Amino acid sequence: MIDSGAIQCGYCTPAMVLASESLFKENNTPDEADIRDAFSGILCRCTGYEKPVKAIQFAQRVREGSLKNADLEAELINAVLPEMSTETPAPEYAHVGKPDKKVDGMKLVQGKPAFTDDIDLRGMLIGKVLHSPVAHARIKKIDTRKAKALKGVHAVLTWQDLPRVAYSTAGQSDPIPGPLDMFSLDNKVRFVGDRVAFVAAENEQIANQALRLIEVEYEELPVLLDSSQAMAADAPRLHDEPEYVNFADSDPARNLAAKIRIDVGNVEEGFAQADQIIEGDYEVPKVQQAHIEPHVSITYWDADDRLVIRTSTQVPFHVRRMLAPVLNLPVKRIRVIKPRVGGGFGGKQEVLIEDVAAHLTIATGRPVKVEYTREEEFIAARSRHPMKIHMKTGVKNDGTITANEMYALSDTGAYGCHALTVTGNTGQKAMALYVGDGEFRKKPNIRFYADIVYTNTPPAGAFRGYGVPQGYWAVERHMEKIARILGMDALEFRLKNALRSEELQPFSTSWSEGREPRPEIVHTVGLEKCAVLGSKAIDWQKKYQNPQWHEVPGKPYLRKGIGVALVMQGTAIPYLDMGGASLKINDDGSFNLLIGATDLGTGSDTILAQMVGETLGVPVEDVIVYSSDTDFTPFDKGAYASSTTYISGTAVAKTAREVAEQIKKRAAMMLSTQDHPVAAEEIHLADRKAICADGRSVTLAEVALDSLHHNEQEQIMATASYVAPSSPPPFAAQFAEVTVDIETGALTVDKLVMAVDAGKIVNPITASGQIEGGMIQALGYAVCEEMLYDEKGRAREKDFVDYHIFRSDEMPELKTIFVETFEPTHPFGAKAVAEIPMDGVAPAVGNAILDACGADLHQNPATPERILNALHTK
Repeated sequence: MIDSGAIQCGYCTPAMVLASESLFKENNTPDEADIRDAFSGILCRCTGYEKPVKAIQFAQRVREGSLKNADLEAELINAVLPEMSTETPAPEYAHVGKPDKKVDGMKLVQGKPAFTDDIDLRGMLIGKVLHSPVAHARIKKIDTRKAKALKGVHAVLTWQDLPRVAYSTAGQSDPIPGPLDMFSLDNKVRFVGDRVAFVAAENEQIANQALRLIEVEYEELPVLLDSSQAMAADAPRLHDEPEYVNFADSDPARNLAAKIRIDVGNVEEGFAQADQIIEGDYEVPKVQQAHIEPHVSITYWDADDRLVIRTSTQVPFHVRRMLAPVLNLPVKRIRVIKPRVGGGFGGKQEVLIEDVAAHLTIATGRPVKVEYTREEEFIAARSRHPMKIHMKTGVKNDGTITANEMYALSDTGAYGCHALTVTGNTGQKAMALYVGDGEFRKKPNIRFYADIVYTNTPPAGAFRGYGVPQGYWAVERHMEKIARILGMDALEFRLKNALRSEELQPFSTSWSEGREPRPEIVHTVGLEKCAVLGSKAIDWQKKYQNPQWHEVPGKPYLRKGIGVALVMQGTAIPYLDMGGASLKINDDGSFNLLIGATDLGTGSDTILAQMVGETLGVPVEDVIVYSSDTDFTPFDKGAYASSTTYISGTAVAKTAREVAEQIKKRAAMMLSTQDHPVAAEEIHLADRKAICADGRSVTLAEVALDSLHHNEQEQIMATASYVAPSSPPPFAAQFAEVTVDIETGALTVDKLVMAVDAGKIVNPITASGQIEGGMIQALGYAVCEEMLYDEKGRAREKDFVDYHIFRSDEMPELKTIFVETFEPTHPFGAKAVAEIPMDGVAPAVGNAILDACGADLHQNPATPERILNALHTK
């Protein structure tokens, strides 16, 4: 499991190991289908199951004797490595670009106590939340006397017991780019699942019983569920609280959480120059992050009367800063510790339940654990923003785009967390890819307008891709429509108009997440080669527009189709995101790397250790990584916006270079003689040694002992940080192959191929794991995942029975290709990789369905009902 890169967050990995052991006992010669069946009861949201299945296949070969242990690692790594192609030559590295093993793999595969819930503190209470059964109401009366009288109950808190501090739960840098529109507890509820009261009790059974004993009288208010009606003059107003703090153009009187108006060039002039103007309406659903580890937080007072928050979060430093005023504590009295995280995908960029546990610890003086159930994840956590999108595009008959316009109506739910920034990304990334050709390439005409409105549904928030998948469903379905109207090859039309190297990111002069924008040149674009290699891998030339291939012999009710989507993402937020790192040498020549960066299973601890190893000439096992503790590690804004490799990685590289210089100076001093002085510039670091130009060397252990104990003692160490002046986008070509049953609408996705330009790939195994897992998450968005509500705002989906995420035995064939460019703004040439696999699968599948049977879906997911309806419309 470790060698294959099968471990990402590791939350489900021990279950896979145990399932495999059970399988081997029952079946001496399991094939791939048997392994996938054995895994089918273990849901994994990270891996796409590819590498875990490969790991067990190779384990079986060792068991049966067809593969020797000595050959296992090399063969297995070769089997899981993605296809690699070099677009821009890069230096040859010893560690960067190599499939080093995950630094935390062993403890995760063994199920050691690595996660938030893996501790049991003396006297720890269980915290629970009473959730609203109605979508919109004022709390007229709340009686907690019976609950407080129940034996084993230590606290019951309502809005009357807590300081009334308006805040946002969005884990973002200061100032938060959105309205402050929430309270820990309020006298008004705004969705089914909203908070009403908190309870702390000796155990879960007592806590749940106490919740049932709380008597609440609600004054129900009109319910607003349709985003299209949110800004109507007679619409129910969700936020009438006087403490509401506006941000930019938010207007609670109109249920408007945010508004965006971006014009690049002159779209009206561009439309006037077009031969054709093509419009379309598209819709995307509300979907859940569905991380397997739920939200969980444990709070307690330490010996110094400081509040410790041990929590499964992506943003520990934001948690500390944001909760200080909410809890009426100074920042210096709060410590946040992030253990391993069992998946986050943006859902844990929210400061969601940390305040619940903290308020209860403050009230009781006892440790408190709050852990959401799966139902609470669906009714009371966060989701992807549903949107209704209108596209209008002007084109010349030769396929040149003259103007491109998008209007997005985004539904933020009951609170405006991430409202502005998610929807801003929808336009800033998805609408920036196609700039036109010729004169329009130099001065593109693009408009992106959006309104982000409140409704009485659970709040939307951050979800991997952060608004961009919504945009690409509309843009890439629309590009397909245009290509077919013009009679052009779908790929040829897209590439003709796509952004190219050394061109201006068109939105960089107009948008920067609510801050001052600055022009930015895109230096590396490997998109054309991605399209070439991806189309070859899926056999595009043979299958596209080939009537014979589209039919299935002997099954006249089946049709096959092929589709493509081109996409781009971003890498961090320029002039805002900052990460720090600290590095010191130990007596044996090993190193401690302290980073604020948050590893969610992405492998960031590993790739940051690889960068240290590359700079200092040591293997990864000599780098001890400690991350995300606000008392001990340097600041880092957290794991979001695909920024860790780029921002935190640059900070680590700077720190390692400073340490390397100190080591070289010390080694030069140690190697110098009276006759042969050695300069630090003559020293290079490799193989755990500092090596002089004449071949003489000292080990790093000798350097450490000399500096710490022997001569002119000093601690060799450094701290550095980095703020990015740019956001170099990764690019990808996503292909999909499908089979459609035209009698039932049943859809099978047979194959997904993604060719990605993410700069220099620091670790090809961990990076390809990100692509595989991301494609399968995105496949759920494409074909089966959505959250729906009845007329009273009650959720239909509350568990993984009604909300289906893909199992190991339902996988299409997956293929990942990396086209390596070398991004000049990163010390090792890297760009982001984690979010881009979310962007293209849904539109590529939608385009493949159209290609298969003519069913033109404007709304995802592509359920059988929607496919049949589209066929009947056709």
